[in-house]
Amino acid sequence: MSLPTVLIDVNYDEQKEVLESFFNEYNGEENYNDIHNVDVKSKYMRIFQDIADRESDMCTLELDDLFNYEQSKKSRGGKLIVDWITENTEHYMEMISEIIDRLLPEPTSGLSYKDEVLDVIVHHRIQRNLAIIEANQQQDSQDSGVAQARPEDISQEIFPPELTRRYTLYIKPLSANLRNNKNEDAALAVRQVKSKHLGKLITVRGVVTRSSEVKPVVRVAAYTCDRCGNEVFQEVKSRQYMPLTECISAECVANNTKGRLFPSTRASKFEPFQEIRLQENSDQVPVGHIPRSLGLSLTGPLVRAVKPGDSVDISGIFMPRPYTGFRGMKAGLITDTYLEVQFVHSLKEQYDQQIETIEKTPDLMAEMHKIREEGNVYERLAESIAPEIYGQIDVKKALLLMLVGGVTKNVRDGMKLRGNLNMCLMGDPGVAKSQLLKFITKVSPRGVYTTGRGSSGVGLTAAVMRDPVTDEMILEGGALVLADNGICCIDEFDKMDESDRTAIHEVMEQQTISIAKAGMSTTLNARTSVLAAANPIYGRYNPKLSPVENINLPAALLSRFDLLFLMLDRPSIETDKMLAEHVTFVHRFNEPPKNEGALSVELIRSFVAEARSYRPSITKEIAQFLDGLFPQMRQRHKREIESGKQFGYTTARSLLAIIRMSQALARLRFSNVVIQEDVDEALRLTEVSKQSLLSDNVFTTRDSMVSKVYRIIVDLFSTFGTNSIPMREVRERVGNKGFTTDELNRTLSQYVDMGLLVLTEDDELEKV
Repeated sequence: MSLPTVLIDVNYDEQKEVLESFFNEYNGEENYNDIHNVDVKSKYMRIFQDIADRESDMCTLELDDLFNYEQSKKSRGGKLIVDWITENTEHYMEMISEIIDRLLPEPTSGLSYKDEVLDVIVHHRIQRNLAIIEANQQQDSQDSGVAQARPEDISQEIFPPELTRRYTLYIKPLSANLRNNKNEDAALAVRQVKSKHLGKLITVRGVVTRSSEVKPVVRVAAYTCDRCGNEVFQEVKSRQYMPLTECISAECVANNTKGRLFPSTRASKFEPFQEIRLQENSDQVPVGHIPRSLGLSLTGPLVRAVKPGDSVDISGIFMPRPYTGFRGMKAGLITDTYLEVQFVHSLKEQYDQQIETIEKTPDLMAEMHKIREEGNVYERLAESIAPEIYGQIDVKKALLLMLVGGVTKNVRDGMKLRGNLNMCLMGDPGVAKSQLLKFITKVSPRGVYTTGRGSSGVGLTAAVMRDPVTDEMILEGGALVLADNGICCIDEFDKMDESDRTAIHEVMEQQTISIAKAGMSTTLNARTSVLAAANPIYGRYNPKLSPVENINLPAALLSRFDLLFLMLDRPSIETDKMLAEHVTFVHRFNEPPKNEGALSVELIRSFVAEARSYRPSITKEIAQFLDGLFPQMRQRHKREIESGKQFGYTTARSLLAIIRMSQALARLRFSNVVIQEDVDEALRLTEVSKQSLLSDNVFTTRDSMVSKVYRIIVDLFSTFGTNSIPMREVRERVGNKGFTTDELNRTLSQYVDMGLLVLTEDDELEKV
């Protein structure tokens, strides 16, 4: 019984003509009417000229361009070439490469410094071989009188096309809107890639979890014969090949000399090669399953296009890879699969890439400009962080400052002062700490979320593993390395083992990870902000213990956090009623209450990217103010220790934390100078983080009264329009609002200690 035969009606010659016309004519959708202008080169002919002049080594065929070109040629019926390329990509890439080789123009100049060694060698070999061929032809023509083949034709046969091809061809798939119009699948999850996709151009979505080192891979192996001196070339199509040993040139075959071949490395062609591992996103994993992963191969200019931790859409050719050696004997009919990468699209752009996107998007620039004109960007951005979570506005402001960050300083002697903010949310269960962490992970371009109990010290820093490709010992970065230039969110921080938690100390201050394992001693960059969430020592805050005893973190770790927020769950009739209304609204309508000021995640990311482009510095006046503030902070810390209400540890790091927060606030004003209001807000956030400490409701009410009295004083300063007001005006205004003299004195004492207010001998109140 014979196998069934399927006849596919495809005319390759006709398709080659269409592709050649496309390369010669297509000039972009916006200038398509100018293709008959002789002075206007087509889009792809300009690319070919750059390749010929060694200005570029990459040629990307955009299927959107070919689709638009074919749609304009309505006369041609049948299946589009775009569909044929998508279904049989490997074959059509070879066909397109042959067309490009024919259309490639002559370089505008001769050999130059831009040419590689292989270009020079090939050029010299062609000249030498042409001279030999011409001499042989003249001799043969004199003897036989028969015309021989042209030297140009014979010289082309000597060198394989892959050797003389000085570019890498990539296929960019159809864009999302065209795929939707053709009812094609968008980006697939790893588990959705099936055997029917073999040989096709597909797009897979996921997170890069591992990347190998970039190694050279041979594409054309060159040999030199020790007898005849001829060069022999061997194209390598797979990952393994058997080197040639006997010369196969016409001279050795005719003389039956069997000359030995010696490898010629300089005449061989190599290209960079890298393997990465793509794991599907957590939202793509069905219930009860574990995430699947897929191997990807990057070659040519695409190497290093992605890093571990990047969330990407990767397009490529889904190909089989048979097992070899002993694994092939055991595997039987089973083969491994991989994706030959053609195009990479990052789902979360880095901040520098985000700036370029903003500049290229007029609508986004106009919207951002409108919001800046309305003012109060700081408040609107803070309200837009996790709008589903009720309240916690000061915590959200602190998280916004963490996203923006301060300015990293590199001192002349090589010392580095970090600009990233570290923050810890310590609080009772049920106050939405984990939800805040997950939202920050979503907003940050490189956000990694992990839990304390499920993370080891090696999993956070780096592990030594064996590379499956080269069989070498390599370092694989953990969560902190994956979050480089991003934010690492660690939930259940208090559940971590102490031995694992010590691995974070170096990262939080020096921003590096030092490794000395398996004969490797190196330092990895971990320029990340650490956002930790933890519960007090007994699950809930115990008012009978001091704050430090409740927090239960070592002093070395506690001092590395720039902000430590205590989020305590205290009953309040008014607050609890509003919280219940918020929760029930979300459950009814599957969305938070409409907030006109809330911004989208993309807009938040754009504002943060623009803010991070500024590098604010402190002025002489701000420096003098901080010089006087730090001794007061130390004295206040001393009084807290004596009273048994110690909240944290006031060290030089505390002063640096205030500077970093002030710089972040200046960035949110899109300014390169820190002003007094920035420092005041940084001090206010530091003070607010301690306000929920007092467990007694009476004291909590008094503490909230302090904030209300302070707001009355601030409004009074605004009314007078000066930095100094008489105390009789303050007493009169506060008394009219229903507050007692004792509450006023308590407020003044607290904010004078903080250095925000000053009482003069003339019985006047001054704002610092």
